[in-house]
Amino acid sequence: MLPLCSSDMAPCTDPTNPTGLATSAPADSDKIDQAQLQADAATTLIGIGCAFHRDIIVRAEGTNIYTAAGHRMQDWTSGQMSCLLGHGNPEIVEVIARHAATLDHLFSGMLSPPVINLAKRLTGLAPRGLDRAIFLSTGGESNEFAIRMAKLCTGKFEVVGLSASWHGVTAGAIAAQYHSGRAGYGPVIPGNFALPAPNAYRSIFRHPDGSYDWRTELSYGFSLIDRQSCGSLAAVIVEPILSSGGMHPLPPGYLKALKDHCTARNMLLIIDEAQTAIGRAGDMFAFQHHAEDEGVVPDILTLSKTLGNGIALSAVLVSEHLAVTAEQRGFMYYTTHMNDPLPAAVGDKVLEIVVRDGLVDRARELGEVLHAGLQQLKERYGCIGDIRGRGLMAGVEIVTDRESKVPAIELGNAIGEKLAALGVWAQLSTHASFAGVFRIAPPITVAEEELLAGLEAMEEAFRSTEGSLPLY
Repeated sequence: MLPLCSSDMAPCTDPTNPTGLATSAPADSDKIDQAQLQADAATTLIGIGCAFHRDIIVRAEGTNIYTAAGHRMQDWTSGQMSCLLGHGNPEIVEVIARHAATLDHLFSGMLSPPVINLAKRLTGLAPRGLDRAIFLSTGGESNEFAIRMAKLCTGKFEVVGLSASWHGVTAGAIAAQYHSGRAGYGPVIPGNFALPAPNAYRSIFRHPDGSYDWRTELSYGFSLIDRQSCGSLAAVIVEPILSSGGMHPLPPGYLKALKDHCTARNMLLIIDEAQTAIGRAGDMFAFQHHAEDEGVVPDILTLSKTLGNGIALSAVLVSEHLAVTAEQRGFMYYTTHMNDPLPAAVGDKVLEIVVRDGLVDRARELGEVLHAGLQQLKERYGCIGDIRGRGLMAGVEIVTDRESKVPAIELGNAIGEKLAALGVWAQLSTHASFAGVFRIAPPITVAEEELLAGLEAMEEAFRSTEGSLPLY
């Protein structure tokens, strides 16, 4: 491995370092007055419910981000879990420039080649039963569309989500979301219920041998919903890996059991793959991963983040039957940036690159490297309670000790600060339902050498932070 920066938080300056760990930012960052920008931000920007990061980011390129202070970090969150192919990917840049100049935005009722091409490529990659697509702007909007369509097509209005879910902050999406953001705004849209979110590390549902009994937990959850429902259950919406909820993958067989529960109640199954699709978790679509779930295809699939590589683009895929039913019932959804050509062209190029370069397999293979390194860290530090995830998507839960499993958010923050100083940006989730979990999701174009150097930085961050409970 390449040498790490020292832990005194001074950025490295070695121009031969190819890992992206803590090296100098471009010279023009010297011209940026970070203190003035922060002062301007404090008086002109609206707060969003959490503090803005203290550093002003002046550049993002490849797998790296650069601060105004001249510090470079590997971006282990891919921006907002979106830059699947890295920042400033040259092919994506070329597509954006070309379409900005020649075919950027149209009247929403008009079609263009990029939109049709993306629909053809995307439905061609999806399993049969996901036959029609529409393209929108954000993950929240795609879930809003999905919930609206489910209600119209079923003639029912009740929606079931998972208790640690995140689906967006628009009215229908946030009503089906239980991670955060519900308090203080008055009633949400009526008819929403929560199932216990799968959590193999913390769930109280256990077999006699102590293993996780998710099947009983799921059945018990539905028994409570059946008692609360007024007989109008329309849909269930779930993520294959609950990222905002702490990087918890659904157990093998969970989707099949969930689909059976939906079928018994004439409900639709909506799967939200904002973060997990297009190879991130080691499969083109994460719902296809487990053999125990073979044959399960959602009635509605929503995509966003990874599809646009940082450009605002989301998608909804449905069956031919559902699309026709919605049309016959007068389905209406009309927004300014629906089926815009520029983002659609980007999405089409993202899919082309992922397939052409074998990046799904690559994400799976590099995911094994990442998870092996994280497991090695767990063997060395007692404050790591659990490692989970799949592919290039991982969660590292920080606890005070493994017996009590009490979240150690302050310790996690200290480790995260040290890690950032060493040249790796990995977000620590601090909401109560996160329980203090590092969410790790580097671009799937990351080099193995970068991963190994990042893991070495994590080792140093844990080693040099008081309270990490070294076991050696």
